[in-house]
Amino acid sequence: MTRIFACIAALVLASASAAQDFEVDLELALMVDVSRSMSPAELEIQRRGYAAALRSDIVLSAIRSGPLQRIAVSYIEWAGTQAVIVPWQVMETQADLDAFADALSNAYNPTLRRTSISEALVYGAESMGQNAYHGFRRVIDISGDGPNNQGRPVTDARDRVLGEGIVINGLPLMTRDGFNDRWHLEDLDVYYRSCVVGGWGSFVIPVLTWEEFAEAVLRKLVLEISGRPVARGIVPVQYRAPESYDCLVGEKRWEERQRYWQEP
Repeated sequence: MTRIFACIAALVLASASAAQDFEVDLELALMVDVSRSMSPAELEIQRRGYAAALRSDIVLSAIRSGPLQRIAVSYIEWAGTQAVIVPWQVMETQADLDAFADALSNAYNPTLRRTSISEALVYGAESMGQNAYHGFRRVIDISGDGPNNQGRPVTDARDRVLGEGIVINGLPLMTRDGFNDRWHLEDLDVYYRSCVVGGWGSFVIPVLTWEEFAEAVLRKLVLEISGRPVARGIVPVQYRAPESYDCLVGEKRWEERQRYWQEP
């Protein structure tokens, strides 16, 4: 009888282990900026853009191009803290993609503040470590309209995430409007290339106007899901990182603003 119980226990443990190691072609964490510099209209544009891309036949074709033909995706909104909007789910069929897109259409009222790219990256990596999937590739896709100004230095977070074998791609939002103009960083794309992204095949797709957002998201998702490397050596000059870049520019701007607010 003891031997029977031992066998049952072994089977249960094996099943639990298998569940924790469910293999997928890709684990993809979509980290989306909802900080105070984003207007309500821009927040809606972001969700609609991702929902439209996920419903695209091109995205489904990209998923089916993989050896297992399935990926795991999570959608997380971030600012100074993070909020999981859609937890980790397997995307294998059009019905899966449609359900994920539907979840992005739910009403929401973000109250997040500041901009902590660094803590968003760490959160995304920890989320991958705790989910029930094992991806042949792991990617954090982070979008944002400004530099890091809260939490640990962004380069410390980036290096920690890259050290775990996770690739980081960036979608810098370089639009100009009155809502975020005071925090606008003219070369945000260079900041992302120099301080945020990294890993084999990593890339940055700048968004210059909100009309470009949905198309940029679609291009980004197809590249990430298909695993096709971005052509090396073909980097437009305006996106090339200089020899050195001040990756603490966001923190310094915040400190200057704080001193200005505290002046009599």
